[in-house]
Amino acid sequence: MIEQVFSLSRGNEKVVEKVVFDENVHYLHMVFNQHEGLPEHFSNSNVYMTIIRGTLSIRLGDQDTAQYQAGTLLKIPYNTKMNVNNVDEETLELIVVKAPAPKG
Repeated sequence: MIEQVFSLSRGNEKVVEKVVFDENVHYLHMVFNQHEGLPEHFSNSNVYMTIIRGTLSIRLGDQDTAQYQAGTLLKIPYNTKMNVNNVDEETLELIVVKAPAPKG
């Protein structure tokens, strides 16, 4: 078998899965219920965030919080202050790709 196969969790429980974490790319799968999210942090690479289901509430830098629906892809530059949350009742599911893979 040439390819590697990875499985993502399915369901509505909170999860931050490091699906592929190698020297080329970091590929993460995240699920957040209402009032869940990530601690405020600075992006350590270029971040490509795809909303699979639900509504993402995100504050970037000094901007006001913006909301993005399922089917949206965000490109967030390196070293951007991020605050990622789900403020809605519907479960939020994201795919996050960091490229190039962060060093260290």
